[in-house]
Amino acid sequence: MNFKHLLLVLLIGTGITASAQDIHFSQFYLSPLNLNPAMTGLMNCNIRLTANYRNQWASVLKSNAYSTYNVSYDQKIPVGRYDNFGIGGTFWGDQAGEANFATTTGKLSLSYSKRMAGSRKEAHYLVVGAEAGLAQRSIEFLKLRWGTQHNGVGGYDETAPSFENNFNDDNFLFADAAAGLLWFSVFDDNNNFYAGAAYHHLNRADQSFSSQNKDFLYSRFTIHAGGEFEIAPRMGLVPGVIVMKQGPSFQVNSGTSLKFLLGSGRGNFSNYQAVHFGAWVRVSNKVETGVLTDALILSTRFDYNQFTLGFSYDVNVSALKPASNNNGAFEFALAYKFCGDQRRGVYCPNF
Repeated sequence: MNFKHLLLVLLIGTGITASAQDIHFSQFYLSPLNLNPAMTGLMNCNIRLTANYRNQWASVLKSNAYSTYNVSYDQKIPVGRYDNFGIGGTFWGDQAGEANFATTTGKLSLSYSKRMAGSRKEAHYLVVGAEAGLAQRSIEFLKLRWGTQHNGVGGYDETAPSFENNFNDDNFLFADAAAGLLWFSVFDDNNNFYAGAAYHHLNRADQSFSSQNKDFLYSRFTIHAGGEFEIAPRMGLVPGVIVMKQGPSFQVNSGTSLKFLLGSGRGNFSNYQAVHFGAWVRVSNKVETGVLTDALILSTRFDYNQFTLGFSYDVNVSALKPASNNNGAFEFALAYKFCGDQRRGVYCPNF
């Protein structure tokens, strides 16, 4: 069994045992509802539509590559003179490996933004949010391969005993809930800062495919921060960081983009054009053996009025690079905002 075949077995097995691992996007800043429910409705327009797609390990797994997609909708509802409600919904799916280990999730989210200080163009807000929904997890047991089915001479014997009989439910539904907080400060059209925290899987649903065993989903705690800071006329830095801890696993993704303003418009989306070029690094842990640098991430983003298009590529630099040839994952992200008469100036960062 060569290294690539061994990696294939390990990745398929990981899809079964690593239920503590949630999906993640390298462009986390373009998937706000998955990042923190408190980001629901945070925009300088009335309605936002987003879509994300991620494909990982195609260089090794070919047609069995890990595939993740997400679509979301959220809306801002003004309350009084300065505050806002946010309502939204997100739907995502993830499929991993040869056994089609899949998770599909649909959630609804709510938020409330309270202005704590400031004015129309310079303000400080505290936001609280929550989400709840249903998820389905499934797998094709007949496509699984087990160590007991290896014949010891470099081959796979599908007639050898397996652990398939230990499972009696190839798909199931479970409820899921999360809550989050966010603080953001807007200083002018080109300078802002935000920081937040979210707690996902509050109810720790059972993830086992066997009725004889229990396998509770680890809760995930997320801390994130970012902003935009003008460093020269028509040029700014857009840094960001996200730290996630889930059971024995953690992940840190941090970096920055250099933003160039092309159009004459600013935060009001009138002839607003900007291009971003970014570099990021993702650090994670190999459980019980230490910390590793998983990937270097190159990203670009183009904003045109209310439309945003993002692309990123993960360069794998972990111990898997002999099999991956440094190929990790690519992502596409789309966002479109519908503005209208209720837009009330720049009141939040331009996510």
